[in-house]
Parts: sequence; structure tokens; C-alpha cells
Amino acid sequence: MTELQRIQDTALSLDDFDTIQNHPECGGIGIFIGTVRNHHEGRVVKALKYTAYKPIAEKMIREIEQAVKAKYDVSYVQVVHRIGALDIGEKAIIAVAYAAHRKEAFLACEEAVERVKHEVPVWKEEFYLDGTSQYVAGCCIRHDVETEHHHSHE
Repeated sequence: MTELQRIQDTALSLDDFDTIQNHPECGGIGIFIGTVRNHHEGRVVKALKYTAYKPIAEKMIREIEQAVKAKYDVSYVQVVHRIGALDIGEKAIIAVAYAAHRKEAFLACEEAVERVKHEVPVWKEEFYLDGTSQYVAGCCIRHDVETEHHHSHE
């Protein structure tokens, strides 16, 4: 099987991920699928486009996966992010974590998604019903990561 690309310009599928059968020590699967919604801050969104600086984005996602795996001592963490033009309802990001227990599977999956969203150079441009478009803040906002991190200890 070829190595899974973390940044893809074709439709994302759970079929692209390693199967739980390869990790018999795991009893829990954490999955997050982020899709394109039809609104943002009160505006009607008709489509959007993700762009990425691919070499860095690939490397950073893999580093995040390794860090999250180590932090929660889980067997498998992988995240893929779609780039290109996406319609409403299409999958923009999928994160999967396999762990011995559900708690670690949930935590590892959530942290992987949050870190990819906030740290990896992927930019989102939204196209609105009124014909305008704008880039939406999301990537590379360090204080968000610190805020998230702060909340996790409550």
C-alpha cells in the first residue's frame, strides 16, 4: 500500500486509512470528519477553496501525528486535509486515532484536529452567495493554541 498523502486534492475517504485489524491491541477508534458548511458568521457560503504549502504542510501533519501518538500513548493517529475547490457537504479533513481505550482515542483525535487546524499552513477561502469571497482566519494562530492548551487542564 502506498504511503497516505496527508494533503490531498481528491475526495477524502475513511478507506484510505490503515484498518483497526492491523492494531489488535486497540479497542477504540476516534474519528473526526470535518465537512464544508453553508454558513460563516451569518453569511451564506456556497463553496470554498483550500490551498496549502504542500511540502511543509505534509511534514507538519506527520510531526503532529507523532507528537499526539506519543503524548497519549496510542497506536495510530493520522490526519488528511483536502485542498482545492469543495462544495457544501464535502469532507475537508479526516482524523483517525486508534487506542486501547476510548478516552485516549477521543483525546488524541481531538488534539490532532485542533493542532492541524491551528498550526499547519492550509488556507481557507470562502465564496459567498453575494458573489464575494474572503480568506478565513484559522491556520497558524499561535495564541489560539495556547488558549486551547490552557482550557484542557480545567
